[in-house]
Amino acid sequence: MSNAIFQPFGELPIDWKYGLVEKNVNYLTGPAFDSDKFNTEGRGVRLVRGINLTKGATRWQSEKTKYWDSDLEKLIKYELIENDILIGMDGSLVGKNYAYLRSVDLPALLVQRVARLRTKEYFSSKFLYFLFGTDEWLTYVETVKTSSGIPHISNGDIKAFHIPTPPFPEQQKIAKILTSVDEVIEKTQAQINKLKDLKTGMMQELLTNGIGHTEFKGSPVGRIPAEWEIKKFGDITLEHKQGYYSKDKYTLDGTYLIRITDMQNPFISFAEMPKMLISEKDKKAYKVLNGDFLFARSGAIGRYGIFDSNNEATFASYLIRFRFDLEMILNEFVGFWYESDVCQKQLGTITQGSSNININAQNIKELRIPIPALNEQKKITQAILSIVKKINFAKLKLNSLKNQKKALMQDLLTGKVRVKVDSE
Repeated sequence: MSNAIFQPFGELPIDWKYGLVEKNVNYLTGPAFDSDKFNTEGRGVRLVRGINLTKGATRWQSEKTKYWDSDLEKLIKYELIENDILIGMDGSLVGKNYAYLRSVDLPALLVQRVARLRTKEYFSSKFLYFLFGTDEWLTYVETVKTSSGIPHISNGDIKAFHIPTPPFPEQQKIAKILTSVDEVIEKTQAQINKLKDLKTGMMQELLTNGIGHTEFKGSPVGRIPAEWEIKKFGDITLEHKQGYYSKDKYTLDGTYLIRITDMQNPFISFAEMPKMLISEKDKKAYKVLNGDFLFARSGAIGRYGIFDSNNEATFASYLIRFRFDLEMILNEFVGFWYESDVCQKQLGTITQGSSNININAQNIKELRIPIPALNEQKKITQAILSIVKKINFAKLKLNSLKNQKKALMQDLLTGKVRVKVDSE
């Protein structure tokens, strides 16, 4: 335990040393603001609360952002500046919610239960920021956080964290390398976001207006081409079945068991899918065939997958398997319609439960769907799938970059791999 506390990053190079956070920063926490006086109209200065911090970044969605507009001259001490590091001190994700402030985050005021770390002139703020993104920091937090009620770390806990302190030029070079990786990650994420917006717009256009139509009509799902029909999911269903339930443990060999987390609209991933030993009788009853459509029936409502694999697989109890009439409808068309805002609104009216939302096969059968001709369905799904494939390719790139960054952090922040510092 002592090594985990006093040497969390293990043995360091001979010219590095361990130092306490408090020795290298000017430390401050915010005052308690009266929440009844918050405003959401943008009057005054934005407040940085714990909810505005998330895994290395700030988040300013309108529902999370509050402002303060009184006695601002008395709060100068709590004004934040660029390069400040903030750490959330409470909540289930304590230790994981932190951020490095940029100009776009300012002006802003520090709030109670958020720690501000402003590095001294001889210590790199970006180097320290990357240290709070390590597994070593999270391990330390698990050791010192409160175990009852709402998880919490104290000012003393943060100040007492032992960190590697390389020579300042080396800190700067390491921070520069990791920042360059972060920039590529941000650009890749921005690309994904743009593609998602493109997909949403394309779905909205093609699933309601179709391709090349000039005449339209009203329907229970809104305005659609005059040639299209409206049917219930039940009208296009040949067979449905609820998933396999077992308390048996996963095994290294056996039959793949598809879970909600393995479904990535519309694809099914085998990357982390477990296996289970299943009787021949159950294997036959719950076998998944190419073209089977799997709905999540609890929790992640709206998640689905279309099976397309030579692997032998069954499906778990929180899924429902549908087999649609493929002479009438394409699975991919059903999937994209299921994702659409119009269908999701329908879904919201037929789900059950409050804390744990669920849906059953009979509810799904009541959903209404427009039916174009098969050749038009094919054109629509091919257009949307082309964007989906680009999104998935970008996601693979993003995951690869994140793994590269994690490996680099492990090597560079501990001195296992030394960087060459340019001489003047």
